[in-house]
Amino acid sequence: MLWIILGIIIILFLIFYVVTYNSLVRARIWVKEAWSQIDVQLKRRNDLIPNLVETVKGYAKHEQETFEKVIQMRNQLTQVSSENHEEQIQLSNQLSDTLKTIFALSESYPDLKANQNFIQLQEELTATENKIAYARQLYNSSVATFNSKLESFPSNIVANIHNFKSEALLEIPLEEKKVPNISF
Repeated sequence: MLWIILGIIIILFLIFYVVTYNSLVRARIWVKEAWSQIDVQLKRRNDLIPNLVETVKGYAKHEQETFEKVIQMRNQLTQVSSENHEEQIQLSNQLSDTLKTIFALSESYPDLKANQNFIQLQEELTATENKIAYARQLYNSSVATFNSKLESFPSNIVANIHNFKSEALLEIPLEEKKVPNISF
């Protein structure tokens, strides 16, 4: 009788262990999948940028420095290792800020503002920026779920045995956290 009870306890422990391990693996895969969604949207944006720059160049020839900065940042972003999430996000944030400068140019050039190609590219980039923001939220949610499994008992024991490491959340850069100065 004792052997039967001991056998049942061992079987239940093994079932618990396998279920816990599989949930950790699944959570880690969700984190990787969420990051790949960010990657896809960053690539989409990088593919749209040259078209936007070429469209705007014809109207704002003296803004060459801005265009070169956008292209340089895009090229830097495409050269970053796909494993270096922090640098990708940092460059992506800088590129987003620079793109805002190009969109602001349309206010200075009424013909550009009315150009159908520019409007379409601006809409595509805006939609892509929104998709990037959503993908970042999904990534952070997946990371939070994964990290909480790593720290929660008893799954933290299984995580430590198999050397699971926590993932970093994506954070908003300090300059974006500052309250804008609005004056009338």
